[in-house]
Amino acid sequence: MRLPRTLLSLLLATHALAQAPTFGYTVIARYPHSPSSYTEGLFFRDGLVYEGTGLEGHSALLVYPLQTGKPIQTLTLAPDLFGEGIVDFGTELYEWTWTSHICFVYDRATLHLLRQLPYTGEGWGMTRTATEIVTSDGTDTLRFRDPATFRELRHITVHNGSDRIRDLNELEFIHGEIFANLWHSDTIARISPTDGRVLGWIDLTGLLPDSQRLTSESVLNGIAYDAAHDRLFVTGKQWPTLFEIKMNPTPISK
Repeated sequence: MRLPRTLLSLLLATHALAQAPTFGYTVIARYPHSPSSYTEGLFFRDGLVYEGTGLEGHSALLVYPLQTGKPIQTLTLAPDLFGEGIVDFGTELYEWTWTSHICFVYDRATLHLLRQLPYTGEGWGMTRTATEIVTSDGTDTLRFRDPATFRELRHITVHNGSDRIRDLNELEFIHGEIFANLWHSDTIARISPTDGRVLGWIDLTGLLPDSQRLTSESVLNGIAYDAAHDRLFVTGKQWPTLFEIKMNPTPISK
């Protein structure tokens, strides 16, 4: 059945209005980042960068000053574990793993292991609200968890208009929105934590030239926010640079 032109135009216009706007970026500063770090988790706290790295036999938790990129604390995971997202919650630090169904909870100051929490499914990215831990698993679903038990309390399906957005990876909670890397994409989605609607995109095309990417898996992955100074940091797996960026205020015209 062919739709009347007026109805088809209305449907197309409605779909276009539902699509979130795309914004460009400006690089504010560049900082060193180890190209040996397969970045899976990232956050900034009290002047320090906290980073969780992946790959079996290479997974670690690193703490380092922004200016140097040189770790002042390192915790190496067992060689059979693939480290994934990390997040701070109060005085504690959570780090989970890809397929081992183990979430480690550490004292953030000492990296001393306090307890382990189980979960089902895959572990990808992690961030938090004031009361919940938010996790991704590579699908279009974000899960909100109880920090005490890691039990799922609720979940949202991420969508842009009628399109579901999959491959959600590393996460950060900024100004009441969830920022999410999309795996194998130079794009960050800004997501409503209430209903999963994509509020906007940040297109980071050209941030790191292809010539500086070691492999096809050296993709954008890592978002950190300095709330005290309103600074946004991004990096990627095995990238030589951690970038401070600012989202441009005006959407990109299409």
